[in-house]
Amino acid sequence: MPTLSDPRAMYPLTLAGEPHEGLVHLAAAIDHPNIEVGDHAYASSFDPPEDWAARLAPYLYPGAPERLRIGRFVQVGHGATFVTASANHPMAGPSTYPFAIFAPDTMAAFKAELGVLPDTEIGPDCWIGHNAMIMPGVTLGAGVIVGAGSVVTKDVPPYAIVAGNPARVIRMRYPPDEVSLLMKIAWWDRSSEEIAELIPHFASGDVAGLARAVNL
Repeated sequence: MPTLSDPRAMYPLTLAGEPHEGLVHLAAAIDHPNIEVGDHAYASSFDPPEDWAARLAPYLYPGAPERLRIGRFVQVGHGATFVTASANHPMAGPSTYPFAIFAPDTMAAFKAELGVLPDTEIGPDCWIGHNAMIMPGVTLGAGVIVGAGSVVTKDVPPYAIVAGNPARVIRMRYPPDEVSLLMKIAWWDRSSEEIAELIPHFASGDVAGLARAVNL
């Protein structure tokens, strides 16, 4: 019977008998008040950092107005970056220079100039490719695949494949009726024991068979 890795383990992958430090469970690797990570979400890097939060979301400082939420079973490739909303500059006036951030007594004015800073939401089971960039306030639906080097500037519907700069939907992974069924199954919300039993179905591409396995 297949089993799931321990979501509390920092290094869930073993190669040649040794933990592979280039791949980490993000919930174990990140301790940041503005980042929420679901179980089994992982990131990989050829030059693993000491601070994974700073590597993945370099503009998100503790106490920032916005949050980054990464769902369960998300897969983040090397070099992928989440550019969160605090990276923005004021654009309403003739200058985009952030004058207000250089004096503590005017920092609040900078936040006011930017207005409401939206959260970034990464749905469950998304695959974010090598060097992809997710821009501020974007929501990726469940099961989205982001092509390598893509710059995602808009929300992406569940089970879409996007690529390019700016990223566009290349195709949908499944027809609408099967996407609806997958969202109803929501396998990522099930217990570890249930998910382990479903692993053989994930490789088959048989959505109807997966639905039958969960009695839908």
